[in-house]
Amino acid sequence: MMTAKERLRTLVDDLSEEEAASALVLVERRRADPMLRALAGAANDDEPSSPEEDDTARQALAAYERGEALSPSELKGDLGIV
Repeated sequence: MMTAKERLRTLVDDLSEEEAASALVLVERRRADPMLRALAGAANDDEPSSPEEDDTARQALAAYERGEALSPSELKGDLGIV
C-alpha cells in the first residue's frame, strides 16, 4: 500500500501545469493561515443541528447566493478589526 506522500507524488506528476499552480496555492494558503490549519485539524461536528439552526443556515446561504455577503474588509470593519 502506498503512503499518502507516494500517492500525492503520483497525482502531482499527472497534473497539468495549471492544475499544479492551483493546487500549490491551496497548499501554501493552508500552511500559512493558522485558522485554516486549525479548522483542518478540528474534529467533525457530529451533533445534530436544531430546526432553528437549519433555518438560519438556509437563510444565510440564500443571502449569500443573492450576493448579500460581506467582503472580508467589510466584515473586519464591522468587527472593529484593522
